[in-house]
Amino acid sequence: MAGPDLRGALSALAAAALFGAGAPVAKLLVPSAGAVTLAGLLYLGAGLALLAMRVALPADASHEAPLTARDAPLVFIIVVAGGMVAPWLLMVGLRRLPGTTASLLLNLEAPLTIALATTLFAEHLGGRAVVGAAAIMTGAVVVTARGGATLADWLGCAAIAAACAAWALDTNVSQRLSVRDPIAVVRMKGLAAGAAMLVIARLGGEAAPAATVAAAALLVGAVAYGLSLVLTMRALRLLGSARQAAYFATAPFIGAALSIPILGERLDAATAVAATTMALGVTLLLGERHVHLHAHAALEHEHVHVHDEHHRHEHAGPWSEPHSHVHQHAPLVHDHPHVSDLHHRHRHRPP
Repeated sequence: MAGPDLRGALSALAAAALFGAGAPVAKLLVPSAGAVTLAGLLYLGAGLALLAMRVALPADASHEAPLTARDAPLVFIIVVAGGMVAPWLLMVGLRRLPGTTASLLLNLEAPLTIALATTLFAEHLGGRAVVGAAAIMTGAVVVTARGGATLADWLGCAAIAAACAAWALDTNVSQRLSVRDPIAVVRMKGLAAGAAMLVIARLGGEAAPAATVAAAALLVGAVAYGLSLVLTMRALRLLGSARQAAYFATAPFIGAALSIPILGERLDAATAVAATTMALGVTLLLGERHVHLHAHAALEHEHVHVHDEHHRHEHAGPWSEPHSHVHQHAPLVHDHPHVSDLHHRHRHRPP
């Protein structure tokens, strides 16, 4: 793996690290705020931080393709599915289940994301990548199950499974939006979902938290949600949903490891086993080399790019790289290593 593939892997792992680090920090705030209020503040923190970045930076600082009116249905799906429905279902499940059981069930998100990506969204994982993804998810299960979980309440289990399905849909739809400016996409999602959830929390009777708690939640959301989601969008662009989901499944381990200094928990054998298993999975994914003769159909779209083997077109007037504009791809048949990125979402015939 080299070039964009490696950058995508590093973005996905960094996103998982930030999100995983946010979990034990956010847990410190749970006693001081309602569950829906806290979730809303975390998303709102992400949106506000990226809004401040947009105001602070020059208008021409980004070379990314802007959101358009045609993107509205996709933005609506990720706001509702990933920013509202999934967090609400998670809160329903957390009320009915022990924390260890809920954490274990949250590992359904990665396999559900991969299942949707490979069956409905024309992504592909080779044998080596499948083994690597399975190793990472196994490590995540080991981390979250180390306390011993029991499936005590079927309604709570169903709620968390449905939340994972909503997040899986969110990730796969977000991959379609990854051609756009990732900061703009996450900003829209954070502001819309955060504001909506705070309204729902107040209508549901949750009290407003103390100003210091709200400020802390906004700060955690800015980093663990805002920056993490921007990196996730970049990974989705470069890797596709399936591989990004596999890398992001390392987040529970990162959260568990950081719980040791933050929450005073102890390192146990299960966490060490999980770390080894996940490291093996990441190594397998990084070492995957998927190459075959494949065809590109004619395509017109807009996204940030440089003039590589997939972008060979003329420009009227001066230009520099990277840049974004509407451009056309002529039909092309060639053979080179690739993953399911923006330009390689094709069906694979069995050998």
